[in-house]
Order: sequence, then C-alpha cells, then structure tokens
Amino acid sequence: MAQTAFVERVFDESLAQTSYLIANLQTKEAIVIDPKRDIDTYLEIARKHNFRITKVTETHIHADFLSGTRELVSATGAELLLSGETDSNWAYEFPHSPLKDGDKISMGEIVLTVMHTPGHTPESLTFLLMDQSVSDKPQKAFTGDFVFVGDVGRPDLLEKVAGQIGSQDKGAKSLYASLQRFSKLPDELEIWPGHGAGSFCGKSLSSVPQSTLKIEKATNKAFQFHNDEKGFVKYILDGQPEPPKYFAVMKQWNREPRSLLVEVPKYYELSKEEFSEAQRNGLIIIDTRKKEVVANGYIPGSLHIEGSKSFSTFMGWLLDYEQQYVLIADKDEIEDLTRKLMRIGMDNMYGYITDVNAQGQKLEKFSIAGRDDLLKAVGTKTKVIDVRTSSEFNTGHVKGAENIALASLEDNLAQIKTDKAIIVHCKSGTRAAMAYSILKKYGYKDVRVYLGDIKDITESPQKH
Repeated sequence: MAQTAFVERVFDESLAQTSYLIANLQTKEAIVIDPKRDIDTYLEIARKHNFRITKVTETHIHADFLSGTRELVSATGAELLLSGETDSNWAYEFPHSPLKDGDKISMGEIVLTVMHTPGHTPESLTFLLMDQSVSDKPQKAFTGDFVFVGDVGRPDLLEKVAGQIGSQDKGAKSLYASLQRFSKLPDELEIWPGHGAGSFCGKSLSSVPQSTLKIEKATNKAFQFHNDEKGFVKYILDGQPEPPKYFAVMKQWNREPRSLLVEVPKYYELSKEEFSEAQRNGLIIIDTRKKEVVANGYIPGSLHIEGSKSFSTFMGWLLDYEQQYVLIADKDEIEDLTRKLMRIGMDNMYGYITDVNAQGQKLEKFSIAGRDDLLKAVGTKTKVIDVRTSSEFNTGHVKGAENIALASLEDNLAQIKTDKAIIVHCKSGTRAAMAYSILKKYGYKDVRVYLGDIKDITESPQKH
C-alpha cells in the first residue's frame, strides 16, 4: 500500500529555522509545525496540493523567531495546539488547546504522538509521526530544538535571555533525562529537527537536514554520556554562543497576546523630502548594501547592516524594537528584507530609499586599513579593536588587539577615547564594517576598518 503521509520541509536560511507541513494525502488534512510569520508559504503549499490546514502547532516557546502559529490560525481557522507541559511561571497566555505527553493528533491513518522532551525549554515537545499505512511504529520525529543533527538544544536560554536564574542547570538535567528516554525509540526513527547550521540554539549544528536516531546515537556527542549526568551538564553548558539581544523579546512575545500580521507588509519608496524629514526626526538609517559598495559612498550617520542571510540577526542584535528605521536597498530586495525582519517582529519600518546619490547629501567613504597597517599598529598608540565574539577571540587573535564584540560595542563606547586612532576588524570584514559605521555615527573621527581576512595574521592563545 502506498504511504499516506506528505511532508514538506520549509527552511528559512536567514535564521537556519525549519518548519514542516504534514498532510494526509487521502483526507487532505494538514498540520503545520513551527511556522514562520510570513505564512503565505504554507497557504501556497496547501493550495497547490488541495490540502486543508486544520491544525497548527509548535514544539516550544521560541526565542529566535516570532512564531507564525497565531497568524496561520487566523488565516485558516485551524485549531491551535500548544504545549500544556508548562507551569505558572512560564506558560502561553492566549487561548489554545493544550497538549500533554502521550496525547495523539490524528489525521486519518496519520497519527502524531506528543512526547514531552524538556531541556531546551521546560515545555518542549517532540512529535512522533506514525503513518499506519506503512507501520505501527513511529517513523519520523519532529524534534524542534530538542535534538538537532549533530547537536541538541541549549538549555541556558531561559536563564540568559529571560532572567530565570538557576534554570540552566535544571534544564541541562532535564535535557539529559529526555535524551535517555528518547534513545529507547527505534533506531530507524528519522529525526527532522527545527534548526540547522547557523542557528544560535545550539553550538555545533550540522547543515545536514535530517538524520536517524541510530546515526545520532553513534555520532552526536550529546548522546555519549551514558550514566554520566554530571559530565553531560558540564559539556552542554560549556561554549554556548552568546545569544542575540532580540531573543529576550521573542521569548516574551511568543507567549503573550500580540497584534497579528497575516500578510507581508508593503512599504513605499521615500521621496528626497520625506527621507530628509525622517533624518531630522531621528529615524535610524540602515544601509543594507554590500560593504564594498557602502565603502565607496555612504550617508553620514547611517548604520551599515548588510542585507545578507544574517541580516535579521544583526538587526535584532543592534536595534531596539521601539526604534523606527529607514532601509537603503535596491527595490527588488525590499520584499526579501521585509520578510526577514517580520520573522523577528521588527515591523517598525518607515520606508526605504534606493539611491544614496539622489538625496542631495555629501557622501563619505570608508577609511580602509591594509594588512600592514593592522600589523604595524601593534605597540603604537593606535587602538586595534577585534569585534568578533569572545569565544572567537580566545581561539586566536591579532597580537595587541582588544576584544569588544560587535553586539556590545555601543554599550562600551566609554572604553574608547574619541581622540585616539582606531582600527576595527573581525574575521572577514562584515562585522568590522558594521562596527565602523557605529563608531562614525557616534562621532569618532580617526577610525579605519580592515576588511580583509585575519586567518594568517592571528596568534594562538598561550597555554600556561
């Protein structure tokens, strides 16, 4: 008999986030797990295959993106199914049907069994899919941020971004117990995770989209701590990347009532006069063009955040949500950038411009430092600032450089004298260009930026 289950993986490379549409090919019922906020993607899949989205769910209260569950429910009339494995300190605060460990979600011969897998978050759920037309055992596990390919979900976010002191140790122990339970499922079980490489929800995620339990038990380090909870806790809490600032906002908005956005917003191009007024009113000007282009002419006071796949992460890291902003970008890039921003709820865009030369303003150029400039600055009065993360810096850095991570640069300007010569650099120039724009915006005059790679001019840390 042909299988009944249809599964489509929807991957957002900007946040390395994965959602899934699962349907019964016979009954045409469909459920969406962990939808992003620009929900037209799922509506189009459903329209193409004549599916009816009757249920919407998520694996946990997300920190890295603004969940589209409520938008999708609003657009389809589907039932909203969310974790009921919560407590009074951390729970959903809007209407939904609660899911408990062992509950079953049925769509004809397709059955999703709810498995409570706390650790990454207390309420975390895994959905075990069984297509009864194929087997009476679960065939796929939609694990969310519980188990990734090559990693598991970090248990420290509630403490680091939501202020729940002591929760990371408790979460790590819960995660260990969840892994022991999950390990007892059939080895051939397919693992379909909620993130891939590039996500801040773990420390060593693979870019491979899916795996099996057998492979993860053999190769995933988190599965290797047999009868060693203490060792696992130490391993899983060590070396986790610094979470972006906006994670704290997402944690709150994903469990509280909020306004919905069921369509991708459309913004208009500002006239020269409108743009000038926006500047006078103190709106943040975000230049999304490539750093090489920005270096040859930018509007003074603008903040450079390249519109690459990491655009939304850096926007969430460097901007406050109450700040209104204007984008500088090509017209054909605006929809993509808007989608990236709405996925983290950064909807406070006033409009955009496409041509910096048409604004009647004198442009400035980057002051570029070469490789020799960077090396010769060692031991001089020039301050060399490495804007990579502390973990990157500690693996090797330019001799004499000071580490101030890009994410915290604005908060640490007091450490940088305005009358001192400065060179900023990162690994390959992308973050350094952003840092340069921040320093220039705050009035630093003698600033240069190194846009090259530093891999051949770094020193490994000394071991004592």
